Amino acid sequence: MGFLDIAVFALFIAAVVFVGLWKSRTKAGDGEKSSQDYFLAGRGLTWWLVGFSLIAANISTEQFVGMSGNAASHVGLAIASYEWMAAVTLVVVAFGFLPYFLRAGIYTMPEFLEYRYNSAARLIMAAATVLIYLLLLGAVTYSGALTVKTLGLGYGYDIPLWQPSLFIALIAMIYVVAGGLKASVWADLLQGTALIVGGAIIMWLAFNRLGEAESAATVVNVATGEVAIQQLDPDQGPLERFMELNANRMNMFLPATDNVLPWTALLLGMWIPNFYYWGLNQYITQRTLGSSSLAEGQKGIVFAAYLKLVIPFVVVIPGIIAFNLFHEEMRLGSRGDAAAAIAKYEKANPETQYVTVDQTPDAAMLDAHEGPTFLVAVFPDKAAREAAKTDNPHVLRMTQEDYDGAEPAEFQTFSDTEDHAWKFINPELAVEVEAYNKRVADAASAAGKPTASQALVAYKYDTALGLLLGMIPTNTGLFGFVMAALLGAVISSLAAMLNAASSIFTLDLFQKYLAPTAPQSTIVLTGRIAVVVFAIIACALSPALGDPNISNSIFTIIQESQGLISPGILAVFVVGLLARRCPRWAGTIGLLTSIVCYSGLKVMAPEIQFLNRMAIVFGICVAVMAAATVMAPLKEPITFEAKTDLDLKGSKGAWVAGLIGIGLTLVLYAVFSPLGIAK
Repeated sequence: MGFLDIAVFALFIAAVVFVGLWKSRTKAGDGEKSSQDYFLAGRGLTWWLVGFSLIAANISTEQFVGMSGNAASHVGLAIASYEWMAAVTLVVVAFGFLPYFLRAGIYTMPEFLEYRYNSAARLIMAAATVLIYLLLLGAVTYSGALTVKTLGLGYGYDIPLWQPSLFIALIAMIYVVAGGLKASVWADLLQGTALIVGGAIIMWLAFNRLGEAESAATVVNVATGEVAIQQLDPDQGPLERFMELNANRMNMFLPATDNVLPWTALLLGMWIPNFYYWGLNQYITQRTLGSSSLAEGQKGIVFAAYLKLVIPFVVVIPGIIAFNLFHEEMRLGSRGDAAAAIAKYEKANPETQYVTVDQTPDAAMLDAHEGPTFLVAVFPDKAAREAAKTDNPHVLRMTQEDYDGAEPAEFQTFSDTEDHAWKFINPELAVEVEAYNKRVADAASAAGKPTASQALVAYKYDTALGLLLGMIPTNTGLFGFVMAALLGAVISSLAAMLNAASSIFTLDLFQKYLAPTAPQSTIVLTGRIAVVVFAIIACALSPALGDPNISNSIFTIIQESQGLISPGILAVFVVGLLARRCPRWAGTIGLLTSIVCYSGLKVMAPEIQFLNRMAIVFGICVAVMAAATVMAPLKEPITFEAKTDLDLKGSKGAWVAGLIGIGLTLVLYAVFSPLGIAK
């Protein structure tokens, strides 16, 4: 960055921290912060703060990094279902869930389970949520760090992941420790506005670059992932070019066999993470629990629903264009992940015809190597490897230490990623790998032993955002603003998660079981200490999440990991609200059923797509709880008594606006369907 970019970046980050701390300060005479002040902003949030804070807390890993990465793959616009279905979900949450939560006067979502069921249900949800949040904290931090690293590589700098990870975690930690939720929501106001503007700038630049390109990549077949390079008509405008290249990816309904987002998941599977995330997920609902009244909370949630309809146009569309323009860079970006896998394949299958290893490579000859064979060039150390840089996609560079460590398991198979890109990038090797896998699977079956899977990654889709940022002109202030806005989005989400994880740990575990009589000052101090500890854990986990064997998409990591608890939590809340005679012990059974069944299906039937797996588990949990209600119903139905002095009168205007928003969502699905624009 030039001086002007650095100045804008620094001023924006400083403004975010200053506003957050200033607005959350304790006024003279108010005394120390209470737990309500620290964890729920004193229950004084207005609708516009609630709305912007919901979006800022949400938009980060799953959007600008993970969602744009999924959009760059064969998935395309279909990934926008997480946004557009959220608009419908938010309206339901505003009028179906929020009145009960505010009436109960709760601080956390696990606390509601004790209010409706018993303390055991609260404990299980609290403990499981904290553990899942630890993974999410690492994922959010990794997403921001990966963007910085990708951008740095474009300018010739190899930035270690831990450095941007530390910066992101430190900034979020500072204002959450000091100001709690109130600091977060005021910081979110600045960051939420800036990231929407920043996303619009990126989209504008992406269309401009597409309009100037002579050729671009297009996904010929969404089902198989086949890619082709297409020469562009110079008389076509950017939008016309975009539609010609991507008409088949502007379809919200992917084949039922798709491994990422089959259309069948839209029927039930996707609603489960949506309702869990927007209605029962602490780092989101904490903003609505801090509303000054039910009407303010409902208006804020509906406002957020309208913003969700806009987000795909500034996140998903640029991600699609990123693959059109930067497919080769994404392919080159995958070489680090592919190197270890190819080295393992060569060792497991020494008779391979399509992989050669040179442990004394001549750096000058790397560019001359031709496909379809892969050359694994092994260098004595990292410095020698970096000195021999090459843009040849068929050359994979490794250090001697990494090559020696790339030892295959006893029965090692090699799996293609979701879009099957290997079949088209190196079809000869793909055929050879498929035959080898069959031999290994047969041998493992005969020996009665399992196979170990190693992912073959063809494209590093999650680098889409970093590659798009490389289009922004530097030393104009614009680059500094967009970088601050996007990193601010990551920081905002991390701050929300830190605050939520701290709240659940402090209120549902520490205060409930370890220090029930602790004074308010001790509770707030414990919350602050928890924020610091969780921020350190986020930094430690971040680099590990780049392992392609975990997933080639940070978005998938987040969604699938939450599936361990989200079906059960949603089932327990829904049944608890609708079936007033459901026994109190059934809440515990429902949560445990979810964890056991989801884990069991993951192990025994890994071929079931995770959203469909969620749907199955949700159905099982509801059935179990329904059976419990039939067999041992409560003598008297549960009554949700008011335990708050908040104004619980709803907003009729928000109700009308919510219905209009649902109608607009249906229109979008009709337009971007096989019968609409994608026909």
